[in-house]
Amino acid sequence: MKRVNAVKSGPDTRETQGETGVIYDVLGIGFGPSNLALAIAVHEHNERADESDRIRAGFLEKQPAFGWHRGMLIDDATMQVSFLKDLVTMRDPKSAFSFLCYLQERDRLVDFLNQKTLFPLRVEFHDYLEWAAQGVSDLVEYSAEVVAVRPVTEDGEVTCFDVVSRDPADPDRTVVRRARAICVATGLEPHLPPGTVSSARVFHNSELIPRVAALKDAGTPVRRAVVLGAGQSAAECVDYLHRHFPDAEICSVFAKYGYTPADDSPFANRIFDPEAVDLFHRAPREVKQSLFDYHRSTNYSVVDIDLIESLSRTMYQEKVRGQQRLRMLNVSRIRDIDVRADRLDIGVEFLPTGERETLTSDLLVHATGYRPRGIGERLGEIDKLCLRDDEDELVVSRDHRVATDPHVSAAIYLQGGTEHTHGLTSTLLSNTAVRAGEIRDSLLARRPARAA
Repeated sequence: MKRVNAVKSGPDTRETQGETGVIYDVLGIGFGPSNLALAIAVHEHNERADESDRIRAGFLEKQPAFGWHRGMLIDDATMQVSFLKDLVTMRDPKSAFSFLCYLQERDRLVDFLNQKTLFPLRVEFHDYLEWAAQGVSDLVEYSAEVVAVRPVTEDGEVTCFDVVSRDPADPDRTVVRRARAICVATGLEPHLPPGTVSSARVFHNSELIPRVAALKDAGTPVRRAVVLGAGQSAAECVDYLHRHFPDAEICSVFAKYGYTPADDSPFANRIFDPEAVDLFHRAPREVKQSLFDYHRSTNYSVVDIDLIESLSRTMYQEKVRGQQRLRMLNVSRIRDIDVRADRLDIGVEFLPTGERETLTSDLLVHATGYRPRGIGERLGEIDKLCLRDDEDELVVSRDHRVATDPHVSAAIYLQGGTEHTHGLTSTLLSNTAVRAGEIRDSLLARRPARAA
């Protein structure tokens, strides 16, 4: 992305205008895997296209560098999707941005094949994403948090958006860029139970690795840690804390009777096929809800069976030795937390009997999932331009474009936050490559209409 011209729009606004006269075909807000995949799709199109047919694109990311769930890059954790569902392969197996090309460049292709697995290490896949992001680094501006999106009206029609972001060179200054379309892919935000106050002792699992490292560096003793949650992240936190604090008791608290295995069987996995998105989008509302309910066990509040069995073996071995450090407080909920200067007193209720136990703990990790931010939180005033259905959900077309008022010709694309229209793959890697291609093709298809 080209740097901006430092031209003030007023003495007090501290606002600079983007490159003079430039209107982007699309500006991406956020630069995680979804918009990274779109950047690659645009880059590959532009390499093949004539000058007049190229897409002018830019991407704005608030982080100082590419990063994706860094706080959960546990050294031995593996991906839960096949490496073939990378940023490009499902769209174009010949792409130079594939995971296999990454392995070849890193001189690990043969070694990976010898592992006989479809599922790379999470740290390895993150390195692949960083490698891919470097290949399109000219399209992205880091440390550029978007703070506003404003409609641009010409003769009563909203033809563009002005995207306002912080200037990486001066955070007190903002930069304005104009675009005919925006693509919002700001990801999910960590969800904490109401009233939770984060601290060095109480935090979301997204901060697990740096928080644990800080505690160990400071020499803070951890005698007991509690993890709330029943999904994959919760089980991984339990395992990680158990290994990194060998003298501590680790308690897992959840309302289920036990961890539920993820359903990754061949037929159930078809819910992630590109064709499944077509079917889901056309289906009546009640069918959509049924499909979501039937197949939520492929992704939500479920755990890989290998990890379940590993934790079960650990518990049994500790019972045999008479030194049980791993405890499962199932069918239970946390009812209250008394934060003290040097500890946490956590009240846990056993739901079948109502019996309560107080766990004096040094840590409480909330593995309580993520949730999408509302478009109003992300885009401010242009939320009023978007159409909603009878349940106040955004209306989103098959090409991932938000339906807007008739006088709006500028486009808003969403990557994420569309489970109600596009199904379970909305927030997952499974369909990222295909979705990026669909958005790129939609941008191209709309260009003649814009010119007219």
